[in-house]
Amino acid sequence: MNKDAYMRASINQKSIETGERECLKEMLRAKLIECSWKDQLKAHCKELIKEKEIEHVTVDDLVAEITPKGRALVPDSIKELLQRIRTFLAQHASL
Repeated sequence: MNKDAYMRASINQKSIETGERECLKEMLRAKLIECSWKDQLKAHCKELIKEKEIEHVTVDDLVAEITPKGRALVPDSIKELLQRIRTFLAQHASL
């Protein structure tokens, strides 16, 4: 296992052990629900399917079309999670 893979595995394990991973996942879910991200993305998917007709849409096509929109819809308030992740990584960088 190379050094980067080892670091990733160690940090992942530490985040699970400390409960930080679950905490971050729950915080992300709550914030995305609060800002209606899921509903907006679902509506966009419905529009695309209606536009292209369901027979002509593959899952890969749908993912390719909605991924940029999904990223763009993530509000800045949610991006605070990135800072929390950076803080966790800094605290556990000596693994």
